[in-house]
Amino acid sequence: MHKVTIYSTPTCHFCHMAKEFFKEKGIKYSEYDVLADVAKRQEMMDKSGQLGVPVIVIDEKVVVGFNQPQIEELLK
Repeated sequence: MHKVTIYSTPTCHFCHMAKEFFKEKGIKYSEYDVLADVAKRQEMMDKSGQLGVPVIVIDEKVVVGFNQPQIEELLK
């Protein structure tokens, strides 16, 4: 089982796409709203080096944006 974390905002279209992708695949994930949670926003910036969302962490590997081919590769 992979550990998946998504840093997102409520209005981010690509964040919604990523979450829907994980739901369709039956993959559980932790989600943090970086608009509302300043500490998680800082944590996301420390991991990714930027403010753009979504930031997806799969088993300590960071994916910036909804890069489906890269995400599928990490989930193999």
